[in-house]
Amino acid sequence: MRGEWLVVSVLMAASLAIAQPASAQDDEVGIALGARPPAAQVQDLDGHPVDLAAAIGKKPVLLEFWATWCPRCEALVPKMEAARARYGSQVSFVAIAVAVGQTPAAVKRHLTRHPIPFRVFWDADGNAVRAFQAPATSFVVVLDGNGKVVYTGIGEEQDVEAAVKRVVGDGRGR
Repeated sequence: MRGEWLVVSVLMAASLAIAQPASAQDDEVGIALGARPPAAQVQDLDGHPVDLAAAIGKKPVLLEFWATWCPRCEALVPKMEAARARYGSQVSFVAIAVAVGQTPAAVKRHLTRHPIPFRVFWDADGNAVRAFQAPATSFVVVLDGNGKVVYTGIGEEQDVEAAVKRVVGDGRGR
């Protein structure tokens, strides 16, 4: 039953991704600004468990809920790469591959053809989707060095660099 619920909720989120306006940005969607996400267990692409909390709370983190089939995720890649090139020494960049319409093997094949310069984790059971209340793919969350959410947004029109500046500038967030 839990598996069926997960599939239904993730498919609903994928449907919302299509219905959401492509320019949604900084809309306080998903997890609330100022919140600290609950623990979430994900996997690396070889199936080994990874505690997502291990990447949070040490330095700022940008998470993108991502899929190989998501055109808005693909459109965000240049912005993500530019932000990582500029702030990668100060901020961890992580992609969370959602488990809808793709497999770890398909994600690996996609990354071989279209590499992205950040860590990619597999959200096999939807733990990260639930923890961050991710409403769709192309959902970006920026956390400060204490693990507090300072930005959320959806779509290809997000100003990723401005979102990251919130945690590397004066540290005040929003």
